Amino acid sequence: MREVDFATIKLMVLDVDGVLTDGRITLTESGEEIKTFHARDGAGMKYWQRVGGSLAIITGRGSPAVIRRADEIGVSVVRLHAKVKLPVYHEVLAELGIPPEQTVVLGDDLTDLPILRCCGFSAAPQDAAEEVRQAVDYVCRTPGGRGCVREVVELICKRAGTWQQVLARYLPPEGQEP
Repeated sequence: MREVDFATIKLMVLDVDGVLTDGRITLTESGEEIKTFHARDGAGMKYWQRVGGSLAIITGRGSPAVIRRADEIGVSVVRLHAKVKLPVYHEVLAELGIPPEQTVVLGDDLTDLPILRCCGFSAAPQDAAEEVRQAVDYVCRTPGGRGCVREVVELICKRAGTWQQVLARYLPPEGQEP
């Protein structure tokens, strides 16, 4: 892993299919798309926000389920139908006033490679495409849709020294009973 000042990471940019989900796309008879999100990833995203981080989703597909999940979690920026992600990524960074070196990007497939190469820290789920796993700074132990976002949030927070802020909400101060 290259040398990264994790305390400077301000924005987490996520792909959806293969990162926030396991990559499967289920279509109902009426054409409705069903996606399954992992609660641990949602919790990790909330923890990221609690330590002052911002979230963005950039995905090549569009789905009401993505919009609903983003709304539930409070994702500040969502870009759907981004078939070419790099220009969209640069627009998001400009909109938020965050330089690329202060971003972490999680992606799993070839369409994510351009933005994975243009950030401060890059990560991929354990089951990402081989070319993506070779290109990123960190390959998760967990696959897409099964907690990989949470894993990266914990990694960054622990290395930035902010994980105790997250834990403080759930653990009583030392010497006090729960």
